[in-house]
Amino acid sequence: MNNIIDIDVIIDEEYIDPKVTIETNAKNTYVESIVDAIENVAENEYPILTGYVDNNAHFIFQRDIIRAHIENRKVILETEEGTYNVRKSLVALENILNPTRFVRISQSEIINIYKVERFEFDIAGTIGVVFSNGEKTWVSRSRVSNLKDIINKNH
Repeated sequence: MNNIIDIDVIIDEEYIDPKVTIETNAKNTYVESIVDAIENVAENEYPILTGYVDNNAHFIFQRDIIRAHIENRKVILETEEGTYNVRKSLVALENILNPTRFVRISQSEIINIYKVERFEFDIAGTIGVVFSNGEKTWVSRSRVSNLKDIINKNH
């Protein structure tokens, strides 16, 4: 391996966040180093969060978060791997989460729009949100127009 990287940058308005594809004949430490470098740059702008399960700390990448919500007066981060308590308020989380990826849908919930499988619109004007993990939630009436703006802007 000569450690030369062939890099193509393609500008496409379809992508809101950059998408990186690595094409190689084998996954090795060199490829892992490239992935780590890219993740480190990306996470510098939007920090890794710390979630807790039984007083054990877990590092959570923002891209892995499905939603953050309040449950029993505690802020919970939900990922595909499980749920974690967070020692921040929902407002504090909202201020550090990537605004192109996360949107507040109610007073007690923020969702990752990249983890939404589908939105369900009904005649009454309410919006149901079905996530990739099968969970479902609802958008509060006061946040419907904001969410519709984001959906229209992204698609």
